[in-house]
Amino acid sequence: MTLARSAAVGLIAILMCSTSALAQTGRIDPARLNEATRVLASDEFEGRAPVTPGEDRTIEWLSQQFQALGLEPGGPDGSWVQVAQVSRTSQDGPAAISVSANGRTTELQRAKDVIVSSDRPVERISLTDAPLVFVGYGVDAPERGWDDYKGVDLTGKIMLVLVNDPDFGAPEGHPVNGKFDGQAMTFYGRWTYKFQVAAAHGAAGVLVIHDTPGAGYPWSTLENSSTAPKFDIVRADPDKERVAAQGWIQGAIAEQLFQDAGLDFAALKDQARTPDFRPVALDGVTMSIDFGQKADRVETRNVIGRLPGTKYPNETVMFGAHWDAYGRATPKNGDDIYNGAVDNATGVAGVMEIARLFAEGPRPERSTVFISWAAEETGLLGAEYYAANPVWPLETTVANINMDSLLPGTEIDPNIVVIGAGKNDLDDRLAVLAAREGRRLIPDPAPHAGAFYRSDHFPLARKGVPALFAAAGFTGHNEASRDYVANRYHQPTDEWTPEWTMNAAAADVQLLYEVGRDLANSRDWPAWKPGDEFEGARNASASARQ
Repeated sequence: MTLARSAAVGLIAILMCSTSALAQTGRIDPARLNEATRVLASDEFEGRAPVTPGEDRTIEWLSQQFQALGLEPGGPDGSWVQVAQVSRTSQDGPAAISVSANGRTTELQRAKDVIVSSDRPVERISLTDAPLVFVGYGVDAPERGWDDYKGVDLTGKIMLVLVNDPDFGAPEGHPVNGKFDGQAMTFYGRWTYKFQVAAAHGAAGVLVIHDTPGAGYPWSTLENSSTAPKFDIVRADPDKERVAAQGWIQGAIAEQLFQDAGLDFAALKDQARTPDFRPVALDGVTMSIDFGQKADRVETRNVIGRLPGTKYPNETVMFGAHWDAYGRATPKNGDDIYNGAVDNATGVAGVMEIARLFAEGPRPERSTVFISWAAEETGLLGAEYYAANPVWPLETTVANINMDSLLPGTEIDPNIVVIGAGKNDLDDRLAVLAAREGRRLIPDPAPHAGAFYRSDHFPLARKGVPALFAAAGFTGHNEASRDYVANRYHQPTDEWTPEWTMNAAAADVQLLYEVGRDLANSRDWPAWKPGDEFEGARNASASARQ
């Protein structure tokens, strides 16, 4: 009997004892939530890193659990899994990076001055004397009346862009204030967006100009992770969808490039805060980049269960949480297993509990799908792959309810944090249910971190699927959340202990279940709020449904 099978049998035996009583009440069971978390976060699963034996055990265990709960396989061709094809690139030797200006050439150091890599699956990247163009914040947001590109030809050129949104840190009273949600980062502020839109506009490369307040972390954070392999889903046309070279440049280095071109960097930053900004070429300044890399493909797997709806089986309410953590990595205090108990064995346990309630209760009119996503920690890759290759059509996916990190404890916080609060009307539905329990919703206490764009609901949100992401326990005002972030987040100390109870998390998961249950038995189609960056994608999918 394998370790995963042994764990599965043990869990089923423990959990089945309370099935009858719970079927009558339709309540999330804190003990079951806790036990599923314990098993997934145990050392037997070796930290659940993708493309390791830990993944194999996790996939086997989750498939068995979904089957035992009474779900049907929800993957392609009647399978429990969707195989995600992933492209991996890693550094192979040094990089040669130089800038030519005013008849002189200056060598730049990789990691110290410039961080550069490529998602193109090739063994060498070479750009020679590529012209530099400043494109402001690199934002193309028609719904907000903003276009930093103005039709400029970027073929063969390297873009320089500012980090974050145009209104981040704007002076009080500035006309741009609130144009991009103030201190709350939008997708347009994320470096991932800037990389992707650079490719869409035909650039050869893109460098984000770093500053600590705008990025939310110092240069050292980027430098320390710069040698790690880079992952992307396998794309049909990577040359079209990804620039040749992408990365970051130190603020002081970038400012010198502007000076070499006879430009006032500070003045241009101010201009970039206006919708009238137009791209500015750094005349006489070029950059050359040359580096080798190793490129290969790997596979990881999403686990998918489904319950067909009774009246509208082609319409889907989705619940998801990522199964992966960091596997075995740098030891800390003698422990090299990054168990990922809170992040995100708890979320997977929540999905399992919701699946149980749906399976034991009356079958809803719409179908329900339960997904445990792969490779979230390496770039939302399982969800990215699904968004590009949906098993169940995205235009008829009603909503995506995401669970990523639930804190243990017994005290139910009256406040429920909603990540991305106000972006769509799923918040309003949750607020009504929470009020019945004497609770209320509060927005993300750290909106500048852009957490809405860093979890698995996001790739589907970009395609228009409304998402609800309530972070149970992370109000920013309680000692438990502060302690977890400071001492356990992405550390080997994110472990389950016998003192754990999941009463508070169960109360939050209960509300998410009720939101989903109501949607699964209605004809409602949740919508993004007017002006949201994903409204257009949803409107397009609504047209496809008609």
